[in-house]
Amino acid sequence: MTRLFNDPDDFAADSAAGFVAASRRWVRPVTGGVVRSTRGAEPTVSVVIGGGSGHYPAFAGLVGPGLAHGAVMGNLFASPSAHQVHSVATAAHEGRGVLLSYGNYAGDVLHFTQAQERLRAAGIDCRTVTVTDDISSAPITERGKRRGIAGDLVVFKVAGAAAEEGQDLDGVERVAALANERTRSLGVAFGGCTLPGADEPLFTVPEGRMAVGLGIHGEPGIDEVDIPTADGLAELFVSSLLAEVPDGVDLATARVVPILNGLGSVKYEELYVVYAAIDRLLAQAGVTVVSPEVGEFCTSFDMAGASLTLLWLDDELERLWLAACDTPAFRRGAVADRVVVDEIEELTEEFVIPSASDASRAAAVTIATALEAMAAMLDAEAEELGRIDRVAGDGDHGIGMQRGSRAAAAAAAEALAGGAGARTLLQHAGDAWADKGGGTSGAIWGEMLVALGASLGDEAPVGASEVGAGVGRMKDAVMSFGKATVGDKTMIDAIVPFADALAQQLSAGADLVPAWEEATRTAQEAAQATAHLTARLGRARSHGDKSLGTPDPGAVSFALITHTVLDILKGEN
Repeated sequence: MTRLFNDPDDFAADSAAGFVAASRRWVRPVTGGVVRSTRGAEPTVSVVIGGGSGHYPAFAGLVGPGLAHGAVMGNLFASPSAHQVHSVATAAHEGRGVLLSYGNYAGDVLHFTQAQERLRAAGIDCRTVTVTDDISSAPITERGKRRGIAGDLVVFKVAGAAAEEGQDLDGVERVAALANERTRSLGVAFGGCTLPGADEPLFTVPEGRMAVGLGIHGEPGIDEVDIPTADGLAELFVSSLLAEVPDGVDLATARVVPILNGLGSVKYEELYVVYAAIDRLLAQAGVTVVSPEVGEFCTSFDMAGASLTLLWLDDELERLWLAACDTPAFRRGAVADRVVVDEIEELTEEFVIPSASDASRAAAVTIATALEAMAAMLDAEAEELGRIDRVAGDGDHGIGMQRGSRAAAAAAAEALAGGAGARTLLQHAGDAWADKGGGTSGAIWGEMLVALGASLGDEAPVGASEVGAGVGRMKDAVMSFGKATVGDKTMIDAIVPFADALAQQLSAGADLVPAWEEATRTAQEAAQATAHLTARLGRARSHGDKSLGTPDPGAVSFALITHTVLDILKGEN
């Protein structure tokens, strides 16, 4: 378990502060993460990586000459927000474009894509290469749906080396995509990890058993077997990965980089016992091993587990993999002299509150009260929502909703104190939810609150018809943003019936409170009905059948929120 922390909510920020204090030779802090503290003689393409915290040395430990230019640091096991990505990428940019690279998780894709759009709108050429190395997370025919695990290191290193050589953005993007195409990984776990302040791990594995294919956030594996010997684990790793050799690779002449990665509690001596067998098995297969790596490269707090990554080389990839780099956690050779950067320009966004009508400010009071009540409710329900999420996901939905709603309520209170109307208050609350909540739910709730605010405005009175139109706009925003549809076993399965029922009640002449009450009953029934669905999107997708019998946590939390808001509306009424 994680034993050393202050306030659990501050763990990621406290850890980042300590990392920066210990690593000033390589990095300096910026809003949302870290960037290099030095630069070379000539500007290069900037490689910006990132994801949730809890996986050190991914991601901040890989920032430095020859590797990444910046790392975005989200909260624990939660993707960073679009604001954080944009901030780090802007600070890291040297004038030749930005390559964003990260593991292929829904929340990261949503936030990084938003940031990429903002960078492009600002005139910065920005590309993306997502890492999809985990063979257990989707079949080869759906490789684009696979998640990124320890293979992140390969893609980041190759991209960073290409940038260091002076290649343009087209070239850096091309070799990063090639590295991803030629990288395969498989992980196993013997026990779960425990987040700071939690009483129990995110998941458990039965005594004497091993989960095969388990993800770095605790996503369930594809199989469970008795714990093998070290040789048996090596056989599982090597046979599984050799069964999926990339196109164009001839085993008779193949050269491969093996990366044996400890996930937190499996330490070096154990890893070396396993690696001895891996080396022997690869030699027996006729494969030439180049520059193997054994250690911790992508962890998961104290998770007891390991993974094997194979990078299948060609001449170009071999040159870039072996190129010099110097970072806090991964070093090779000697890099050229660097110049210390005295200051890094950061974009600052002022907290501006435009004028608002008395009617809109009155509505803002009710909205702020509702957000405060939502935060209190989600705080009480966080453990149960996490339990539901652990059935076929990673167990962090409750924590993410807790963090996001707290931040939204605090931002709303600040905006209200400054005299904000409904739109401005919801805008700031939505940005705060996305920023602190992280993950898919953080992105979606942030988008929903902003959409609702845009519909209500800062001038017009807020009545039943305005609320109905705003909820409809929330529904449209989340369907467009998240790309889910009814039946995918997501929050959509609750919000669509809720919004449609509310609109129907209001169009029939019902007042807001009874209309909201009927829509809330509809949402609650729809959320519970997701127990009979098989997940088709999100982290539970590859284990959809495992979630049968359990409702979707996002749909459940949405239904709980509608009920909480109903209580506030009844009180205001």
